[in-house]
Amino acid sequence: MERISWNQYFMAQSHLLALRSTCPRLSVGATIVRDKRMIAGGYNGSIAGGVHCADEGCLMIDDHCARTIHAEMNAILQCSKFGVPTDGAEIYVTHYPCIQCCKSIIQAGIKTVYYAEDYKTHPYAQELFEQAGVTVEQVELDEMIVDLKNREKLSFVAGLIGKLADAGLAEEELKKIHEQANTLFTSYV
Repeated sequence: MERISWNQYFMAQSHLLALRSTCPRLSVGATIVRDKRMIAGGYNGSIAGGVHCADEGCLMIDDHCARTIHAEMNAILQCSKFGVPTDGAEIYVTHYPCIQCCKSIIQAGIKTVYYAEDYKTHPYAQELFEQAGVTVEQVELDEMIVDLKNREKLSFVAGLIGKLADAGLAEEELKKIHEQANTLFTSYV
């Protein structure tokens, strides 16, 4: 059995955390790691016990949701709340940090940022990371890692497509189904 890399492991954790997000605009997760150990995790959502955007809508001010605390901030604040040092740590985030989170990451002493996807990446955030000597690296998540039944699903869909072909489904319809399978399963053959 081949083990996944540390980067894929921690990025997968961030994607799992993002599933807890209460923001309907974008689900983001963040995992803070030190010495290959997770020390905190966060996702974007409202304050503890507060009204959730998913329930009552976003509270938009200047094109930003004022109700939401970003995933990176939630993870950093979790460390602060429980007295866990972040100096020299790494953070894995599903999306490139915004300017405010960038500044908080720098001030928390986090030295490396791994992100999966660009999202409104601002040049000033990039400049700040560079000035502070924070290493930033994109680590796209291999989605096969998170979906543990992906291969079974792929095999099942391939079998169904084969049965549809054997049953005489029109070539044009088979082509559409095949294209959709290729979209869902990047390794579909």
